[in-house]
Amino acid sequence: MQIDSISVVARSPYLVLWSRLGSYEPRWLDELLAEGALFEYWSHAACFIPIEDYGLYRRLMLEEGEKTVAWMQAHPDALQHVMGHVRESGAVRSAEFARRDGKAGGWWEWKPEKRALEHLFAAGELMISRRENFHRVYDLRERVLKHALPGWEDSLAPMEQEVRWALALKAVRALGVAAARWVPDYFRTPKKGVAALLEELADEGALLRAAIEDEPAYVHPDNAGMAEKILSGGSRSSVTTLLSPFDPVVWDRARALDLFGFEYRIEVYTPAARRRYGYYSLPILHQGALVGRLDAKAHRKQGLFEVKAIHLEPGVQISDELLTGIAGALLRCAGWHSTPEVVVRRSDPPELAGPLQGAVGERTASLP
Repeated sequence: MQIDSISVVARSPYLVLWSRLGSYEPRWLDELLAEGALFEYWSHAACFIPIEDYGLYRRLMLEEGEKTVAWMQAHPDALQHVMGHVRESGAVRSAEFARRDGKAGGWWEWKPEKRALEHLFAAGELMISRRENFHRVYDLRERVLKHALPGWEDSLAPMEQEVRWALALKAVRALGVAAARWVPDYFRTPKKGVAALLEELADEGALLRAAIEDEPAYVHPDNAGMAEKILSGGSRSSVTTLLSPFDPVVWDRARALDLFGFEYRIEVYTPAARRRYGYYSLPILHQGALVGRLDAKAHRKQGLFEVKAIHLEPGVQISDELLTGIAGALLRCAGWHSTPEVVVRRSDPPELAGPLQGAVGERTASLP
């Protein structure tokens, strides 16, 4: 699950879980990290990853990227200072190191200790033991693994080719049905040779061959039963929910366009006057289709869940079923945030806002 700190609705990893689980306690994710059931590392981005996959990523850590190696070689004093502090004082946040270079700080002006922490994290010498107010707490790898993965030795890390095979299988399993060009983005693995790798896995029976229209595709054996059920018409999605901009359904923008006809970009870094859909628009998944997006903000102190704007995709018809589905998703999301009042400001098409606000009110009135 991709980690992102924007909390205008909910921080992305928590929202990804809500989209699948419904109302749950966000602290459970924090507890799983602190307990060692999850660890943090770079995957397709900074992610929470199951500890069972640590060996795969440890191989990537041992290979160390060129930028990390170059920085560490150029700044041995900063590394020694940070590692010594963590060894002697225990787990640490970046904020615990005082800035001494006179700079103001900010995203592009990390202090030397913050850079050292991040490069030591990338190299795997430090891990994230927990988060405090969503800030990383760094500790020595051996201390984190002592209870998270006792008995670990680097000799257990699989070789690079085994890692490629394992990540390819995991990607196809997660994607459900996958064209070769979609597979590398899931874990940001090399694109070169992926088609041959998937064919090799299919030859060995580790993957099943399929097709998306006329394009070769692959299905993991674990998903074969579900795929057959869907193809025979025995299963149909009935879910309506809201997705994080970094949800696995849409984080590969090219796949979202290919599979759903849904052109999506996040406009957080777009100047306000040039935004088309809003600061942090949430894709709307309705019965297996991406039917629109909405720009929302949870006003927690006021108990208000504000939909600044909702936009339906071209060709999506307003129906009672659609209104009921979206209204239910809004109320569930708002209830999870403890912001029970839902307000819909405007919509495209304009005739959607009124009926949707009415459907929200009707659903609210029917709640026990």
